Amino acid sequence: MTARLARRARRLGRDERGAVAVLVGILIGSGVLLGMLALVVDVGRLYQERAELQNGADAAAVAVAKTCALGACNPAVATTYADGNASRLTGGTAGVSQVCGSSGMAGCPPSTGTLTDCPQPPAGANYVEVSTSTLTSGGSTLLPPVFADTLLGNGGYQGTTVHACAQAQWGAPSAATTVALTTSACEWDQATQQGANFPPSPPNLPPFSSDQVLKLNAGNGSGCGTEPAGADGPGTFSWVARTRGTCTVPISGNFQGRTRPTVGFSCQQTLQNSQQNHTPITVPVYVSANGGGIPTYTLQGFADFVVTGYHLPTLNGFTFDAPDWLNPANNCQGTNYCLNGYFTQGVIPFTGSLGGTNLGVSVINLTG
Repeated sequence: MTARLARRARRLGRDERGAVAVLVGILIGSGVLLGMLALVVDVGRLYQERAELQNGADAAAVAVAKTCALGACNPAVATTYADGNASRLTGGTAGVSQVCGSSGMAGCPPSTGTLTDCPQPPAGANYVEVSTSTLTSGGSTLLPPVFADTLLGNGGYQGTTVHACAQAQWGAPSAATTVALTTSACEWDQATQQGANFPPSPPNLPPFSSDQVLKLNAGNGSGCGTEPAGADGPGTFSWVARTRGTCTVPISGNFQGRTRPTVGFSCQQTLQNSQQNHTPITVPVYVSANGGGIPTYTLQGFADFVVTGYHLPTLNGFTFDAPDWLNPANNCQGTNYCLNGYFTQGVIPFTGSLGGTNLGVSVINLTG
């Protein structure tokens, strides 16, 4: 009985394979399978083009927003990033149909709410929108089909224009993860003329007159001409309470300082990297300092500081020292423990909450 059932099953299998073969032959003969193949290939190309255009729009919007955050919007950089995200599908090119936004750029039209349109930005936001569309290396604005026009007999179909849009907003962060040291608003005011004068960002060299000398815990809480009493005096910096073995700390609102004046190994590495490579570190700037035991600081905003030299005590009784590469006349010696450098403008490489006080540091958020 079992053998008979097995033979019957094999016959049914051969019959079904034969039926499937006949059905496939009919479908091929009538063009149905070829039409389905054409649809799958051409729709897949449209999805790929849409993804590439969106990636290009995102990168372009962030790039333009960065130029705006650093002081001068440059819409022209959008094309470089749009093309950089295109593939051989269009010959490595993409169209930038619109760059618009705030800060002196052309105004954007109202959002239509469609899938390929950017959302309406909040009132008063600093933002840029970049719209991308199909552009082949031959100059056509249509993504040509591979099979559809020939296999489907639709010779009039020349292709489709695909669109994408990205929106980026920028502004001062209200919270950030920074190096575990802080300086007073008095010092920032004095060094930047209250934000009116920033030296150029690395790798551009600033004038040697930009070089500042920040003295360790040298403030007296008297304030300065531009800040209220309790904002500490100009020319001072302090260490911030941090987790052992790190030199970074999340900062927002009020934050605690350290009473120990020595510089730990992790912070030595951070300062050394900034000093040797001329790279900025992000520091919190406080607007008031409460003494008595462990100091507490009230955040005003965040600033980028390029370390040019240092002369600081260490845990083992030695001095952590590097000569000032910008202005050697500012070198500290003896017990005058100092951190030398200058404030500049910068963009923090992470997404953060906007709404802080602008002290030269910005964050960029993709918002559409």
